[in-house]
Amino acid sequence: MGGARVPGRGRLSVGAYNLVCVSSLALYRRYRPESFAEVIGQEHVTDPLQQALRNNRVNHAYLFSGPRGCGKTTSARILARCLNCEKGPTPTPCGECQSCRDLARTGPGSIDVIEIDAASHGGVDDARDLREKAFFGPAGSRYKIYIIDEAHMVTPAGFNALLKVVEEPPEHLKFIFATTEPEKVIGTIRSRTHHYPFRLVPPGTLREYLGEVCQKEDIPVEEGVLPLVVRSGAGSVRDSMSVMDQLLAGAGEAGVTYAMATSLLGYTDSSLLDSVVESFATGDGAAAFEVVDRIIEGATTRGGSSPTCSSGCGTSSSSPRSRTPPRRGSSTPLPTSSSGCRPRRESSEPPS
Repeated sequence: MGGARVPGRGRLSVGAYNLVCVSSLALYRRYRPESFAEVIGQEHVTDPLQQALRNNRVNHAYLFSGPRGCGKTTSARILARCLNCEKGPTPTPCGECQSCRDLARTGPGSIDVIEIDAASHGGVDDARDLREKAFFGPAGSRYKIYIIDEAHMVTPAGFNALLKVVEEPPEHLKFIFATTEPEKVIGTIRSRTHHYPFRLVPPGTLREYLGEVCQKEDIPVEEGVLPLVVRSGAGSVRDSMSVMDQLLAGAGEAGVTYAMATSLLGYTDSSLLDSVVESFATGDGAAAFEVVDRIIEGATTRGGSSPTCSSGCGTSSSSPRSRTPPRRGSSTPLPTSSSGCRPRRESSEPPS
């Protein structure tokens, strides 16, 4: 969908009911998939769903489960888009009909696709209200589709109130349940759905996807940043995109630097880890304490406090230091800490 460019604000997307500045949207919303082909890392779910659409063997109820941020609700919206497309049901929505435009990422939404947050609407009264409205036909689409997010929050009484309509719905009605805890969906409901388990996205796939997003955003990213973002996101696309969005928002003229990423995300520079391993391998205690001192100084600079020595002497780690290197083959003198004092020996005698 085209639009006019406003200086400093990005491209404006103009719809029938909304005026959205694309640059003001969160990164994961700007790049939310609009078709199954755009969903990454979930081919074991998207391929069977697309084939079911081609074969016109679509079930009346689905259960999408998996960790947060892996595409459950997004896939539910895509499935609704595929079902109500004027050229459908089809695995590839046209993107041009009224239903596809309404259900686009910047669209106003469709009156025939109802999303319910079960965390706040999971009681028996909410279920009864849904049941009464479900039998009315769609206003302008092929199907009336209910997407029930956080389905595990529906109470047992609420599920029981929905049981009959989920078991024998009218022809125009479809249900899509999305949950992170499928075991909390009662068995009588779960057995009447087609269950598709979503998984965390592999690091390689997620790193490649984030690289493509950064290229589209036209902001340079230093080598080594993307693995940190993937590690922070822990396989969740939404979490990784949120971290990436934060880094891109704070990027300067040089783009997103490795130092900026390690500082913001709280990770230790890999070169410091290499130095510690090397000092252990060579038996150089002074070098190991030097690396620890550099880490503490970095944390002090970021946090604004001056931590005291871990030996318990009360000396600030930012005070002047004088180190006495350990003698080879001898356990004394002890290597000094980053503050210049020697850590106390642990007594082997039990306390009196």
